[in-house]
Amino acid sequence: MNIAGVDEAGRGPLAGPVVCAAVILPVHDGLIGLDDSKKLTAKHRDRLYQEILSVALAYSIIRIEASTIDRINILQATLTGMKNAISALSIMPDMILIDGNRVPPELPCQAHAIIGGDATERCIMAASVLAKVKRDQIMLEVHRDYPEYGFDTHKGYPTATHLKALASFGACPQHRRSYKPVQKVIALHAS
Repeated sequence: MNIAGVDEAGRGPLAGPVVCAAVILPVHDGLIGLDDSKKLTAKHRDRLYQEILSVALAYSIIRIEASTIDRINILQATLTGMKNAISALSIMPDMILIDGNRVPPELPCQAHAIIGGDATERCIMAASVLAKVKRDQIMLEVHRDYPEYGFDTHKGYPTATHLKALASFGACPQHRRSYKPVQKVIALHAS
């Protein structure tokens, strides 16, 4: 039975995409130290990312841009990204396990949402690593275009450093305009 794990990275940041990943692991995946991506160091995540790509029976990684998040909201963007990640798998799963409390509509097979699933289900752990590493890579690219914001360190999350840069420089095209801290800065810079 092929079980796909699904997770996302980047719901909370003020900038950049939300990234969703789906992965089907073999029954005996041999991945040592696999865990929820938030519990792993960046170095450990990077190593696991490569190992997951090499052992996975199928995987996909989807990004939903800030402009889409602004248009349809972060929940709908996440559900859309998860559904697209599942649809992009080269093998259709027999069962889908999703981290969180919501299942996207119209999936191709039975699916279950598991709160804290990224800490209990190996396939979800693997999806969390793929999503987190890919999103961090994307934010390093964004940093090259907009170094004044420090995206290489905070990855778009609302840290004090990011909020200070946002207040100083205003919003860049990667900022989510539907998020209140960004809206406030845009209003201040417009007046």
